[in-house]
Amino acid sequence: MARVVVIGLGPAGADLLLPAARAALGRIPVRFVRTARHRAVDDLAAEGIALTPLDHLYDSGDDLDAVYSAIASYIVDQAHEHGEVAYAVPGSPNVAERTVVLLRAADVEVETVVGVSFADLAWARLGVDPLAGTRVVDARTFAVEAAGFAGPMLLAQCDDRFVLSDVKLALLEGLAPDHPVTVLQRLGLPDERVVEVRLADLDREVEPDHLTSLYVDTGELAVASELARLVALAQRLRGPGGCPWDAQQTHHSLRRHVLEEAYEVADAIEELPPEAPGGDVDPAAYDALEDELGDLLFQVVIQSVLAAEAGAFTIADVARRIHDKLVRRHPHVFGDTEVAGADEVVTNWEQIKKAESGGGSILGEVPAALPALLHVQKLLRKADSIGLDPGLPDVDVADDAAAGAALAALVAAGRARGVDAESALHAWARGFRRRFEAMERLAAARGVDLAAAGPGTVAALWAEAAGS
Repeated sequence: MARVVVIGLGPAGADLLLPAARAALGRIPVRFVRTARHRAVDDLAAEGIALTPLDHLYDSGDDLDAVYSAIASYIVDQAHEHGEVAYAVPGSPNVAERTVVLLRAADVEVETVVGVSFADLAWARLGVDPLAGTRVVDARTFAVEAAGFAGPMLLAQCDDRFVLSDVKLALLEGLAPDHPVTVLQRLGLPDERVVEVRLADLDREVEPDHLTSLYVDTGELAVASELARLVALAQRLRGPGGCPWDAQQTHHSLRRHVLEEAYEVADAIEELPPEAPGGDVDPAAYDALEDELGDLLFQVVIQSVLAAEAGAFTIADVARRIHDKLVRRHPHVFGDTEVAGADEVVTNWEQIKKAESGGGSILGEVPAALPALLHVQKLLRKADSIGLDPGLPDVDVADDAAAGAALAALVAAGRARGVDAESALHAWARGFRRRFEAMERLAAARGVDLAAAGPGTVAALWAEAAGS
């Protein structure tokens, strides 16, 4: 069987590389490393031990789960081609290394050569015995993965201010603003930094990087205990001695409940004034919204519990995925992109979504099964994102009431002539989609970027697509 020897590089330079790891790297000629962003990679290269980095694969997926799957698949392919390969990872292969978990599930033999992990150095700097009730938690999904935990915790993956802000807000639900948090950065390197900051200043005073971790002791306070209790409740309802009705549910049987709860949330929102959260809001309206949001949240939780039973994902994976997606789709907040206003944000958002889908249609994320009115609203919003005027008749509606009256009048007129409004609007939407996708094909064939083409070019392609 093909063989992968996974080697821990330790947390810093090659001086912390264990002798067994160095021996394995010297013995195996075909060597890869998950990322070149590691001091030991440069140190080893200077010694004549070159490792091929896989950083290019970080652009191969929409999120880290997809990236790690791509890396694992690549290593498996290389192992089958060469018989045996060395695969080096930061820290230790057995601590928070998702690619190793995936490799162990693949059709290759896996041997791990342990390394010093970031946690080993952290415990040493903190003077903490890790067996004394401490936990290591992924900061990216802290509020979910640490839910229900209390006491000392070491938080990994504290690599941007958005993550630090999430951690701070979760902890501030029970801890005082001046509660101490220890920041550990670049452990084992010459510019190592270990400093204590106030919880309230965590995302203001700390400049995080990929070698940043945190240590906090919450004492008796359990983090996000309410969410943990809700997940545990859903698991109890499904488990032995639970509820017979809940136990027999499937993803599909709960689908209608997801829709119903979503519509009830929408109804509760309608009871708020248009300027909410600004202005004066009736507390009873917010009570109703809180109640309906709880019902919808339970649908998210129970669907995640079902998926966890299948070994697919957990509620923590759901939180991590949406977190990473939101960061990726806000480059004007978390990157170097500059925008002139909200309209440009929407345009960028649509183009990022299109890139994530592999360059497919801009309409790819608009489900055709939506209610007709919502379907058309989404189609028109997509059209507006590239400056397309679909040429609809001009209707003068002064406000929401007038718009509602105009829509009702159209429904009544159609009904009088035997026309079903829902079906008619769906038929128009299908025609719009066909023409829009034809326009995209014409643009692609001519190398035209619709988002940057300008209204004139878009209008010309739209007109040409009418005959496609």
